[in-house]
Amino acid sequence: MAIDNAALRYLIDSYLDWSKQQGIPVIEGIAVDLNTIETAPWRRLGGGCRAAFVHLRGRGDFVTLQVIDIPPGARTDLTRHLFDEVYYVLSGSGSTTIELGNGKTTSFEWGPRSLFSPPLNTPYRLFNASGRENARVVVASNLPFLMNVYRNEAFLFDNQTPFPNRIGREGYYSGEGDFLPLAPGKHMWETNFVPDLGAFELPEWEARGAGSRNIKIILADSAMHAHTSEMPVGTYKKGHRHGPGAHVFAVTGSGYTLMWKEGDAEFERHEWQNGFVFAPPDGMFHQHFNTGSGPARYLAVSLGSHRYPVLARKVERKNRPEASVNEGGIQINYEDQDPRIHQIWLQELGKTGVPSKMSKYFDEDRIRKEMA
Repeated sequence: MAIDNAALRYLIDSYLDWSKQQGIPVIEGIAVDLNTIETAPWRRLGGGCRAAFVHLRGRGDFVTLQVIDIPPGARTDLTRHLFDEVYYVLSGSGSTTIELGNGKTTSFEWGPRSLFSPPLNTPYRLFNASGRENARVVVASNLPFLMNVYRNEAFLFDNQTPFPNRIGREGYYSGEGDFLPLAPGKHMWETNFVPDLGAFELPEWEARGAGSRNIKIILADSAMHAHTSEMPVGTYKKGHRHGPGAHVFAVTGSGYTLMWKEGDAEFERHEWQNGFVFAPPDGMFHQHFNTGSGPARYLAVSLGSHRYPVLARKVERKNRPEASVNEGGIQINYEDQDPRIHQIWLQELGKTGVPSKMSKYFDEDRIRKEMA
């Protein structure tokens, strides 16, 4: 019996099929400036709001980005869904209202560099508080994973099942949170809303780089991972690698990131400043460098938090994030890195006039003589 080729379905990505049907731009690339990408009206948002999908090369199977533009004075339609989201505000100001159940609602105001998550399947909407300027936000979610599992839009967006254990305490919506001390590199901050990620105080984590600071953020008790790290002036992080799906957003400062696969003769380089995002591909080493005159801070979002790792391969990485590749870990310590890396770094600082603060780790006088 012959089968119509049109009926054959093979290697289907249901999320990609769904995203193509939404009628908004799908932006692809290695790294993207989220401030400049084009958006189009999206009926799912309502209110004249516009959006675009951002599918980066290293996004993996579980996480997607959406950029949303809310016109002056506009608001999105009320929405709810069975996937977790992490919102980061790129520009503009506004507010979010969330229906918590049992007749209770809460709201909070946000501005540039705010970070927040609506609890799972709670109805919510976004408002633009300005009468003159757009508000632009970027949203990271685990929608691809769930769309590929259930393949049913109505189930994901029209499901009435409540999740009261995800609501959190009242203070989580006003910028309060709970500090959960574990160890450097593992400390967590639990909340639903961070008013300004650029001003948030971070604990030290020297093992990841000179003067490095870092905290993991548990948002709405979800399985989405978020952490923010900072590099002081004149410093850079240690190289490391991990699985796909970690989307890295530049929050403050400016600099560049080098990426390479083991055995590569050359580095892949990406410049960044506020609003840029990139996602290192699976197993690709990457290293972040601050070349600006102030501290450089970034946000990383992926699936699988320190509370809920979700993916088995993440458990060891989260337990031993500073373990050297020489010990079976994922980090390249300064003494083991390619000598060209620090030479490139010194050349870049020569252009910006920022003094290096890496002499504790490198004989920079000797390196400069070798470069002459």
